[in-house]
Amino acid sequence: MARVSGCCKISAFLILVLLSLNVVQSFYLPGVAPQDFLTGDELNVKVNKLTSTKTQLPYSFYSLPFCHPKVIVDSRENLGEVLRGDRIENSPYVFRMRDPQSCAVLCRVTLDAKTAKEFKEKIEDEYRVNMILDNLPLVVPIPRLDQEAPPVYQLGFHVGLKGQYAGSKEEKYFIHNHLSFTVKYHKDEQTDSSRIVGFEVKPFSVKHAYEGKWSDNTKLTTCDPNSKQPISNSNSPQEVADKQEIIFTYDVEYKESDVKWASRWDTYLLMNDDQIHWFSIVNSLMIVLFLSGMVAMIMLRTLYRDISKYNDLETQEEAQEETGWKLVHGDVFRPPSSSDLLCVYVGTGVQFIFMVLVTMMFAVLGFLSPSNRGGLMTAMLLLWVFMGLFAGYAAARLYKMFKGTEWKKVALRTAFLFPATVFGIFFVLNALIWGQKSSGAVPFGTMFALFFLWFGISVPLVFVGSYVGFRKPAIEDPVKTNKIRRQIPEQAWYMNPIFSIMIGGILPFGAIFIELFFILTSIWLNQFYYIFGFLFIVFVILVITCAEISVVLCYFQLCSEDYLWWWRSYLTSGSSALYLFLYAVFYFFTKLEITKPVSGMLYFGYMLIASYSFFVLTGTIGFYACFWFTRLIYSSVKID
Repeated sequence: MARVSGCCKISAFLILVLLSLNVVQSFYLPGVAPQDFLTGDELNVKVNKLTSTKTQLPYSFYSLPFCHPKVIVDSRENLGEVLRGDRIENSPYVFRMRDPQSCAVLCRVTLDAKTAKEFKEKIEDEYRVNMILDNLPLVVPIPRLDQEAPPVYQLGFHVGLKGQYAGSKEEKYFIHNHLSFTVKYHKDEQTDSSRIVGFEVKPFSVKHAYEGKWSDNTKLTTCDPNSKQPISNSNSPQEVADKQEIIFTYDVEYKESDVKWASRWDTYLLMNDDQIHWFSIVNSLMIVLFLSGMVAMIMLRTLYRDISKYNDLETQEEAQEETGWKLVHGDVFRPPSSSDLLCVYVGTGVQFIFMVLVTMMFAVLGFLSPSNRGGLMTAMLLLWVFMGLFAGYAAARLYKMFKGTEWKKVALRTAFLFPATVFGIFFVLNALIWGQKSSGAVPFGTMFALFFLWFGISVPLVFVGSYVGFRKPAIEDPVKTNKIRRQIPEQAWYMNPIFSIMIGGILPFGAIFIELFFILTSIWLNQFYYIFGFLFIVFVILVITCAEISVVLCYFQLCSEDYLWWWRSYLTSGSSALYLFLYAVFYFFTKLEITKPVSGMLYFGYMLIASYSFFVLTGTIGFYACFWFTRLIYSSVKID
């Protein structure tokens, strides 16, 4: 009956997956539901954070003295958006569907020394203004050299730019105070309603002029709302300086588009030259698959020969002349030193594996599209919390196999060791962000929510999993362990633990380093990452290479009569995290333009957390591969 029930559950799961795939093909899953607008309907333009790839410190839009509405209303952000530093608020811009505007005056601001300095600092650090319309981010179209190719789109527009007046060598700062918006819409011919499918802008710096004293009805001489000739250059730019008067204006143009609402994100997601991306990934996959095939072939041939040789021994004299990995059968399952700590790390790694698998599944199905801002980070946090159940179970099962009795102690360490380390680094980084008065600093309410997820959900689930795992019968070793520990002979130089561990991390890192480049680019250069299907394939290849390289080096280690494989199997594949961090250092100095010490500390702090997480993930994969391998080979031979 249990088997029938299990088959029914699997069948039901497969049916749900197939139904989900059909839903993906028939309806656009990510983001909000489509919204129809009639001519003249008001469009809510929202402002988001100011971002810079040079500082990595986001700031609220109204941290600068831009024009603001009478009442600033914060939008409700999810957990992921808050952790990303998003601060979505209303704006004074007034758009009406298919009602173009020309040279609309937003407000007039007179700078003092303080506000001028603030603008100059943001211009110097190349900050960009981010805005949102109908859940679409604002982009700036950049024409390509090939006129027939579609333009490249950059998220947000620069606050301003630096330049020099003709005949002067002194560098000045100029602000983009005139925005020429283009709203693209797809029209329904039957209902005459429209759906927004694009939101673009061209920023200009214009020193506006007017006659007489300023009032609400003052007309500008630099642009005429009735001329229908929008501003198209910055020949007379607006300088940023003390006591300078800045008039903010904007145009709105509406263009009908053939792009349907369900495909409107394609413009944003196809920003880069994806041919290089595809070629690099396919090339990496082919290399790794070839190496994996070679490793698998060598292992199968060698193991088959060894097991056949050991099982064909006919006399007791021959049996006593054991050589190779069979010689250490009485010590190979001896519990390692610091076995409690190994159980904790293996349990945490299982938690990571399940979190990544479920996250990948949701991402591939489209639920975690970039249109769902903060969705990916929110999903990962929640899944991490609930996967604590598997962490406790795996740690307790391994702990009981090592003849341990204090399962509560191991459960407590599993629930706290990794999260506490990560939270300690995160708290220091958050304090640095607070010191810079950045919107990226996590507020107290969100910090309390994170503590609640940790202590209120994750910790109890770890203890529940540990309780269930410890009540299960202990995993029995396929061979008996000798009471007297066997002496390990002197090893060859290439079997030195440090050398073999460092060599073992190269192949897993080689499986992901090309994809790693695109992931780092999306995180630190403010671009979208969307090819989750390829990422899932790369993750599968990573699992295979971690398992195979750990098994191969474990086999060589046992053949040289060294039975201390427990920790080395974990560290062999886990050492790929060291190469990941070294690549992050290389990426920092070759691709990023970060100059501020605080920004550099943020980068290396977050990459340290990422590398530590990668170590736990890959180490656990290598450990379980060797665990399965050793049990398989020692249960396949006749031990006298």
